[in-house]
Amino acid sequence: QVQVAQSGAGSVQAGGSLILSCTVSGRTPNSYTTGWFRQAPGKEREFVAGISSSGRSTGYADSVKGRFTISRDSAKKTDYLQMNNLKPEDTAVYYCASKNIGPFMRDLYYARWVDYGYWGQGTQVTVSS
Repeated sequence: QVQVAQSGAGSVQAGGSLILSCTVSGRTPNSYTTGWFRQAPGKEREFVAGISSSGRSTGYADSVKGRFTISRDSAKKTDYLQMNNLKPEDTAVYYCASKNIGPFMRDLYYARWVDYGYWGQGTQVTVSS
């Protein structure tokens, strides 16, 4: 059974940094891709970053490019979202999502939340000005 566990919620001032972690159990790292999404109050869930199962391909929303970095530690079965230079508009609940993929899709990541079948519990990130 696949389980997605998140950690790393927090509150910081603008310009600060946080790192979120996402650990997927029940699958080997080369069989799933990971995406980070966020949802602010009154807004739709939006894509933040994605990483392929190989770790070779990554993608980011324009709003976080140059500030956020997604990475994978396959040995720990954990993906990370390093968030630097945080802004108040980054305040949201952040979700990690996992998608099973086949052996010929290891360099693909997905930016649509409907593509993902497994979700973490969500963690609150609050950035004050």
